[in-house]
Amino acid sequence: MNNRRTLFRTAIALAALVAGGAALAQNKVTMGVSIPAATHGWTGGVVYWANRTKGELEKQYPGMTVIVKTAGSATEQANQVQDLQTANKIDTLVILPFESAPLTKPVAQVKSKGVFVTVVDRGLTDPSAQSAYVAGDNPGFGKVAGEYIGKQLGGKGNVVVLRGIPTVIDNQRVDAFNAVLKAQYPDVKVLDAKHGNWNRDDAFKVMQDYLTRFKQIDAVWASDDDMAVGVQKAIEQAKRTDIKLVLGGAGSKEYIKKVMDGDKIVTADVTYSPSMIADAMKLTAEARVKGTTMPATTIIPSVLITKENAAKYYEPASPF
Repeated sequence: MNNRRTLFRTAIALAALVAGGAALAQNKVTMGVSIPAATHGWTGGVVYWANRTKGELEKQYPGMTVIVKTAGSATEQANQVQDLQTANKIDTLVILPFESAPLTKPVAQVKSKGVFVTVVDRGLTDPSAQSAYVAGDNPGFGKVAGEYIGKQLGGKGNVVVLRGIPTVIDNQRVDAFNAVLKAQYPDVKVLDAKHGNWNRDDAFKVMQDYLTRFKQIDAVWASDDDMAVGVQKAIEQAKRTDIKLVLGGAGSKEYIKKVMDGDKIVTADVTYSPSMIADAMKLTAEARVKGTTMPATTIIPSVLITKENAAKYYEPASPF
């Protein structure tokens, strides 16, 4: 008798699983993707990857609708998030916040309506407003850069650093960079570290100041490919020949191409790709369609790009 009951219960459970699978297969996911407008190179890449991935996901998962919205300010993005929930009836939101604080409450309100929320890169001030978080590895970004510069200089030399916009992200990168030099390359001296704000023009001015103040610079950690453009322009105008290495970051196609082509001063780059929005969209879509649990936090490693692996990261169609 007991065996019959066990078999019956097993059959019921299997039937429920089959029915559940069929229901998931028919599930209609409506995903809103809210991102900053293409105001500079990196966000231009974010817009490119979001639109490209929209097409890929809608083809991969018939029945899925992906709506991509770009915003030029935090206020505009907050309004768009509300519209996505009320007008477009989204059940899933992937958002790269323009700014953390102004977007936290609007995103929390959408989540309270039952929308699954994946936050990308720039976190919210209240993590409970999100269902999942996907970001690059900022300490790893600084660590990889420090290891490469220290090794390329043979453990001895003078370095200047250009920092990004004053943020937690920037602090994490610079702290990791300095920690590597202190621990592994104590004879590599950081002459100064100033904010270039991830901006070409600001970086140009900072580098001009460095070139005036320091007569011997062996390497520059520009820490961003846009800033590296400004750095190189300043070096060329000053006609300085002492600088052996300029290391940017984020993996723009322009700088990856330099690495591929064997540029004398740009011999490597470090990934922090805007394609992380694509990773976030794909991870979220898979979890929603298949009904699986998405990890609370997903960190995408920063990787050193050299001539040997540069082709793998080169995306000529991207604006960044």
